[in-house]
Amino acid sequence: MTFGGRARAVLLVAALVHGVAAAAESSPESSAFSVARLMQELAAVKSSKGRFVERRYVGILTSPRESSGTLLYVAPDRLEKRTLSPRVESLLVERDELTIETEQPKRRRTIRLDEVPAVGVFVESIRSTLAGDLAALKRVFDISLDGDERQWRMVLKPTDTNMRELVSEVRIHGRGNSIGSIDYQEPNGDRSTMTITRDAP
Repeated sequence: MTFGGRARAVLLVAALVHGVAAAAESSPESSAFSVARLMQELAAVKSSKGRFVERRYVGILTSPRESSGTLLYVAPDRLEKRTLSPRVESLLVERDELTIETEQPKRRRTIRLDEVPAVGVFVESIRSTLAGDLAALKRVFDISLDGDERQWRMVLKPTDTNMRELVSEVRIHGRGNSIGSIDYQEPNGDRSTMTITRDAP
């Protein structure tokens, strides 16, 4: 796979994580809010569905490119993003494979994650977040957390050099164990923002 193809695959996988919204509200308990506590809350969510609106801001364009569709997460390793507008496209990560399917033109492509290490590392970091696996997440990102259970922001900065060439920073905003938006910042100044509306449990 060329670098351009690898980069596109990584960003497509990244888009999957943008869309995952947790299904339940967290209750304020006695434990102090921290990254470890947040990971426990996220780990409690075994499946969730939602809708997304994604806006991608590119320096050479005067207005953002917008897409929308549906999202699905099923623990521990299934992530699915189905774009409905402006064109139909399905992205599925399951176990050790990423499948990309488009309607026009009709095309289906499957990539084994162990054949593209950069993609594999990125996918596992996403799974670690959704699974609440803090130890695994720390192997990939430097992590910081602001706020409390009512409203929080977690910032992830890749520690891997190759990953930093694609994404400089990820900002995840949420309430309790529900993710409301994720912002991806790229080294060249381009960025994308996905706003998530979760379906009722």
